[in-house]
Amino acid sequence: MSPLTHPLYQHHRHWMTRALELAQTAAEAGEVPVGAVILDRQGQLLAEGANQKEGDRDPTAHAEIIAIRAACDRLNSWNLQGCTLYVTLEPCPMCAGAIIHARLHQLVYGIDDPKTGAIRTVLNLPDSAASNHRLQVLSGILESPCRQQLQSWFAQRRQ
Repeated sequence: MSPLTHPLYQHHRHWMTRALELAQTAAEAGEVPVGAVILDRQGQLLAEGANQKEGDRDPTAHAEIIAIRAACDRLNSWNLQGCTLYVTLEPCPMCAGAIIHARLHQLVYGIDDPKTGAIRTVLNLPDSAASNHRLQVLSGILESPCRQQLQSWFAQRRQ
């Protein structure tokens, strides 16, 4: 079986596609297009988020933070152990810290962030001595569409 047809890969593609849809919603609202989806332990949709930093005038209103807050509210717990977060762009230091503190089981992201990526690119917070939790990380799911979406949005903003 090809890795691209493996059911788990198709599962990841499905949820990253949803994160891309949320990112598009953010873009249409004038936000940097980043979307996030959290699944519960059974692989069911638990929470979603899209960047709202400009609209909310809140520097913490990143897609990941919004999704984490919604998931915690829904579960009535700060602990998201066993849950998976899908996000179109590698999380920044703030979001990486929230992911670690929420005890997420797995992080799946689309593209590396060469400026502020805090999972593997610029920093590696999950594997650092400062981290009190280890999580599984998978990157590159729907990498091309994630990259294209961000590049197109920034190109339009420069015009």
